Amino acid sequence: MTAEIQENQFAELSNGMRLHYASAGRRGKPLILFVHGFPEFWYEWEAQLKEFGNDYFAVAPDLRGFNLSDMPLELGAYKAKHIVDDLRLLAAQLGYEKFVMVAHDWGGAIAWNFAIALPQLLHKLIIVNSPHPYLFARALTEDAEQQAASQYMNWLRADGSESALAKDDFALLEGLLNGMGKSPTPWFTGPVRARYHACWARGLSGGVNYYRASPLHPPTEANPGPRKLQLQPADFRVTVPTRVIWGEQDLALPKSLLDGLDDVVDDLKVARIPEGSHWVIHEQPQRVNGLIRGFLAE
Repeated sequence: MTAEIQENQFAELSNGMRLHYASAGRRGKPLILFVHGFPEFWYEWEAQLKEFGNDYFAVAPDLRGFNLSDMPLELGAYKAKHIVDDLRLLAAQLGYEKFVMVAHDWGGAIAWNFAIALPQLLHKLIIVNSPHPYLFARALTEDAEQQAASQYMNWLRADGSESALAKDDFALLEGLLNGMGKSPTPWFTGPVRARYHACWARGLSGGVNYYRASPLHPPTEANPGPRKLQLQPADFRVTVPTRVIWGEQDLALPKSLLDGLDDVVDDLKVARIPEGSHWVIHEQPQRVNGLIRGFLAE
């Protein structure tokens, strides 16, 4: 039996941010927090809320800048530390001192930062196709293949990218959902498309500002990006039990980003999905759910 999803819930956080969230299950059961990426919103996790709402309080927020959550205008509001703080305050407001976090793409970038900064708040961390920040910074600095695969980040960082993304009824965004795998996306059906278009129509600047506010992007002559950072792997150590699910056909985030992950994560297991793309959550929701459930049961 699938759990019923409740939408249109809002948390007024003590940092002044108002976050929208959807949930399934009863508050008081263990909290599992699902964190979306770009260009998505809470609905990315529809299949997971329905599955895990039966035995957890499953919550999927819209991150700041996305969909129905507040969209600050200033670029500095999109630095990772502020979004980490949003998630900390959201969990506390829901009544939880410790929880499980599951995250994908930009949500994964935030979740890695969360686990590094606030390990005492997490029982477990589950990441889907999102690179560890130290390894990603190193790849962007040293790996020509990764620099080429990530050039879209510099395009998104440029002025006016949100207008280009919205043009022709969001044609480029639809292409992103189709183009980051090697096959079309049959999951992007009429009703799902309508949901995404409604989200995108509320504004794209917030989501794009995640890229603009981050130092992690391919270096350019004008902006050295990660080359100007003096990063030490010890500062990025993850002590939370961590499980990673990776669709290996991800064109932007190749599987080489998994190399060296066990050097910076104390307790790690990786599940590789050879035919999965960046959007493996949508392509194989039941398989992803099974992997998550297996990790939770350990």
